[in-house]
Amino acid sequence: MYIDRGRIAAMIPHAGTMCLLDAVVRWDATSIRCLTRCHRRADNPLRRPDGALGAVCGVEIAAQAMALHGRLIADRVDPPLPGYLASVRDVRLRVACLDQVADELVVDAELLMEGARGASYRFVVGADLLSGRATVMFGVAE
Repeated sequence: MYIDRGRIAAMIPHAGTMCLLDAVVRWDATSIRCLTRCHRRADNPLRRPDGALGAVCGVEIAAQAMALHGRLIADRVDPPLPGYLASVRDVRLRVACLDQVADELVVDAELLMEGARGASYRFVVGADLLSGRATVMFGVAE
């Protein structure tokens, strides 16, 4: 099921240029595949003053895919709880900067575990340019 950027922006709390995903090309109960060209946009808010977009910014792109997946699989009766990136582990960066990648980036996130208080995902950005695991906690940040 294809979902465009406009619908994505309505489903996650990231607005304007901070919405880093352009499309969802597939999702199910345990995974999501998104596409982005945000790494090529001059107005990307994560760019450094010198214009470069460090590869670690791919973690935020993956986190938005996780947030979107959580929204898509959530019970539609209650509004979703806010999620906060609590930790990232086993992050592997295979490039220094994402802005040097000419192609559209594929963003995959796989749900490893979920519960009432949080979820864990494995993620891969751009044909293994960046990968790792993340834990998201739900509810109010303290």
